Amino acid sequence: MTLFLGMILDATLGEPKWLWTRVRHPAVVMGQLIGWCDQQFNAGQHKRLKGFLVMASLVSTAGLLGWLLQCLPTGLADVLILAVLLAQKSLAQHVTAVAQALRLSVGDGRMAVSMIVGRDTKDMDQSAVARSAIESAAENLSDGVIAPAFWFAVGGLPGLLIYKITNTADSMIGYRTEKHEAFGWAAARFDDLLNIIPARLSAVMIWAVTGRKNLCLIINEAPLHRSPNAGWPEAAMAHGLDIALSGPRSYDGEIRDFPFVNEAGEHELSASHIDQAVQVLWKTWGLGLCFALLISIL
Repeated sequence: MTLFLGMILDATLGEPKWLWTRVRHPAVVMGQLIGWCDQQFNAGQHKRLKGFLVMASLVSTAGLLGWLLQCLPTGLADVLILAVLLAQKSLAQHVTAVAQALRLSVGDGRMAVSMIVGRDTKDMDQSAVARSAIESAAENLSDGVIAPAFWFAVGGLPGLLIYKITNTADSMIGYRTEKHEAFGWAAARFDDLLNIIPARLSAVMIWAVTGRKNLCLIINEAPLHRSPNAGWPEAAMAHGLDIALSGPRSYDGEIRDFPFVNEAGEHELSASHIDQAVQVLWKTWGLGLCFALLISIL
């Protein structure tokens, strides 16, 4: 029942500003810790080994902390921590904000989408803004909702905290850049490992609530994506909405010629397509909530 209640609480309250302007969000604390490790240890020789040892320490600490919290006499702490570390409502709000901004102007849309993606946004047209928002919605549904819920169901608070510290580390240092390719290697690989099942589960859930395409199409096209895991929810979203996702985009002023997923789908996208993606987010969350209730009953 803890998973069910945590999902309900997150979807109801989201990220209340009155709280997180007064105390630091756990994800912020994780980010500060990882940033400190990056500054202290990402230098000199043996960067890959140092990065591995840092991740081993972070994961061990997160697992131990989760176990200690789980030993508290009340289950209320489990529900609250789970709700804080899920991101359904905040994800839907951030993606919806892009649609609202895009209705005002392309410039407003660019500014809004720059808050949730890492690619260059200054030259995006309307379709590129919408496509970026929808891709972010699909990927973060897996990373921010389905995966943490899955690992909580499997491993309780230790599983949840291990996943969150790993995913946060990957988002900060898991890049193939000169600075982080070696030091962040362990974070990126461990994050890939922890997301193998949740990413594919997310794809099946998106397919189930949209039901517009043969599942085999998603299975065949997911590997076209540059990420071994993000391609699954994105392919499911692309086929579920019958739109083309991924494709060429710019990072740090350099065009990357990535292939499209569902290239035969609609290419001219707008704010209404973002709205449809947000509807899919909530339908998928609803299916996940049914699973959570079933788990608690069993």
